[in-house]
Amino acid sequence: MAGLILTLNAGSSSLKAALFEAGTGSPAEVARTSFDSRDGQAAAISAAMAWVDAQASGRPVTAAGHRVVHGGPRLHAPQRITPDVIAELQALVPLAPLHQPECLAAIQAVAAARPGLLQVACFDTAFHWSQPAVAQRLGLPRELFEAGVRRYGFHGLSYEHLVRRLQIVDPGLARGRVVAAHLGSGASLCAIHAGLSVETTMGFSPLDGLLMSTRCGQLDPGVLLYLLQHERRTPDEVEDMLYRRSGLLGVSGLSGDMRTLLASPDPRAGQAIDLFVHRVALQTAALAAAMEGLDGVVFTGGIGENSAEIRTRVAVRLEWLGLRLDEPANSASGERRIDAAAGVRAWVIPADEEAAIAHGVAEVLGSDR
Repeated sequence: MAGLILTLNAGSSSLKAALFEAGTGSPAEVARTSFDSRDGQAAAISAAMAWVDAQASGRPVTAAGHRVVHGGPRLHAPQRITPDVIAELQALVPLAPLHQPECLAAIQAVAAARPGLLQVACFDTAFHWSQPAVAQRLGLPRELFEAGVRRYGFHGLSYEHLVRRLQIVDPGLARGRVVAAHLGSGASLCAIHAGLSVETTMGFSPLDGLLMSTRCGQLDPGVLLYLLQHERRTPDEVEDMLYRRSGLLGVSGLSGDMRTLLASPDPRAGQAIDLFVHRVALQTAALAAAMEGLDGVVFTGGIGENSAEIRTRVAVRLEWLGLRLDEPANSASGERRIDAAAGVRAWVIPADEEAAIAHGVAEVLGSDR
């Protein structure tokens, strides 16, 4: 009887779970759902395991795969989870304080619920290890780089899935120069050339780059010195502000939800949207420069997939690069090509980090065999 792969994507308010067939070249989806995790990952995992038992129909679960946001300087391929790996991931919590603790809590909850079940960590940072050395460095003393203070990049599982889909739906573009726009509550862009990450907007931590729902994005480090030295903010206060009270929420003073802002007549909502679009357009052009050209833009993530208005506003800012949208296609839904066939191609590809996790687990199972 064929086994199943369970994938888990843990967040602070939800746990996404999916089941895939194991033992196939490309794991086939069986079912997926999500659970409220606001009462903790242990309760969410307990509910997920009951769901798994109901869906499995007697088939064994071969392994559980987890989305882990940060793999640090050493872990850049799917890993069997061992005590040593957990210790390494725990040491990375300061680099991703919103995400890493949730990942670890889910891993520990699965170990408690299903002792002996193989667990695999799949890293958001892994996709970006193909970047040239120049894209990985920060302008800091080199001993810090050697100690792991470098640009890592994130949303790698989303980009990995996007590349896999492009190879099927538009193989010519998959061989070209693409800016992938993962736009959601967390947002980043990635320059992908011939399927490999060349440059990305997120760097050392998931704070960098684009304006996000509650995260600040790109910031002059002098602002941090000012807050610490002159306003006498504590490091914890600054961390809370940068991760939880900035971004769309901080700029608008209203909400970090793009849907709410787009529906609001308040001029502060418009200011936050304008800044978001400005940053996306500005950094798309920068990533095109990193590839010395642009063949396509692919939108994914909650905003990227679902907001035709944001896609239109971004495209208007990038017409000079050859990006023009077909508005009827842009206003439709699902995976589709949305450009006006006049130069730079544009696609909407729904994010599927769970499928990327399943492929990572299958890779580990294949190496075991």
